Formats: sequence, structure tokens, C-alpha cells
Amino acid sequence: MDSNCIFCKIIKGEIKGEIVYSDDLVIGIKDINPQAPVHILLIPKKHIPTAQELTEEDRDILKNIFLAAKKIAIDKNIGESGYRVVMNCNAGAGQSVFHIHFHLLGGRKMEWPPG
Repeated sequence: MDSNCIFCKIIKGEIKGEIVYSDDLVIGIKDINPQAPVHILLIPKKHIPTAQELTEEDRDILKNIFLAAKKIAIDKNIGESGYRVVMNCNAGAGQSVFHIHFHLLGGRKMEWPPG
């Protein structure tokens, strides 16, 4: 855990986040600035700053993230209509919190390219 990281603080319960999913490795919280009717952040409980720091040992985290996305999509009734899972790596790609996280977006038509 990183004591200065907002996501680590949410995971530890020091800052409130609207948690919609939790397992041993991952939490899912509602995004505070949603870009779609369903916008959930899938966050590993282990602090990993960017995708560049992922290791072989993080395989189970990634597996749980995508299984959580599937479960949440079904729970939020977007599994059939479609959803997007997005991860930004580093500032040039739009990463603003340096603790990896995935955006689960759905409930509206998605455009391509995303921008």
C-alpha cells in the first residue's frame, strides 16, 4: 500500500468510496465523475503504479478484474447490450491516479475510436 494513494486509502477504508464489488484481490467502486450510465473502477488491492510494473505474480489480479467486470456487467444489466473495459497507462494515455485501475463503462452506445 502507498500511504499517499487515494485508491489505497479507499481500500483501507480511510476515504469513502461507493464499493459495488469486492473479493480478496480487487474492489469495484462507482466513478465519482461517470462517463457513462454505468462507470465502475476496478482496482487491485495491491498497489501497482502502472501497467509497466505488472509482473507474472499479478496474473490472478488481472483474472479477477475481468471476472469482476463480467459479474458487475450482468448485475447492472449491461452484459448483453455491451460494455467497455479500459485501462490507461501513464500520463500521456490519461492515467491520473498512479495505482492501476480499469474503467468498466456501459449503458450507452460506445463510439470508436474512443478519443
